[in-house]
Amino acid sequence: MPDPIDLLRRRRSVKPNELMPPGPSPAELETLLTIASRVPDHGKLTPWRFVVFEGDARQKAGEAIAAAFVAKYPDAKPEHIAYERLRLARAPLVIAVVSRAAPHVKIPEWEQVLSSGAAAMNLLVAAQALGFAATWITEWYSYDRGVLDAFGLAPHEKIAGFVHIGRPAEAPEDRPRPPLAEIVTRFPG
Repeated sequence: MPDPIDLLRRRRSVKPNELMPPGPSPAELETLLTIASRVPDHGKLTPWRFVVFEGDARQKAGEAIAAAFVAKYPDAKPEHIAYERLRLARAPLVIAVVSRAAPHVKIPEWEQVLSSGAAAMNLLVAAQALGFAATWITEWYSYDRGVLDAFGLAPHEKIAGFVHIGRPAEAPEDRPRPPLAEIVTRFPG
């Protein structure tokens, strides 16, 4: 296992089309989902859940995405439709993190949404810790009701993100990060 601090320092997203097989084994997938679910959860509401897309299910999901795309853009070119059909087939494994945040008498909805984001982040870090690469993406279909219905989301549920997981085709390059002096202030100012 890598050193945790070094792992966090090196964490980097890798584009879905740069993620190669093999994906996680069933045991590794269980580990990833277990770690993703170990996040702050005020009130123990479990305001998130996961939808796993692997194997042929990625292509079936792509059909739903392509159908929604054609409904939005009936004059779309065949190559654009084909591209949409492959959205979830670019990586060996895709996990949708679904936010189930809802009004609650005690727990602010915003805290529930943040918990979903924490689940997605834990999933990214866990994937890298197991030797995979990953990226967290929300694209147009994350917000399309037809796609959400096809993926089994309830009316109040939202996609926090699709986490694409695989092996990096090559070592990812880092990108410039903001200097701490630009993003950190001390109180009182």
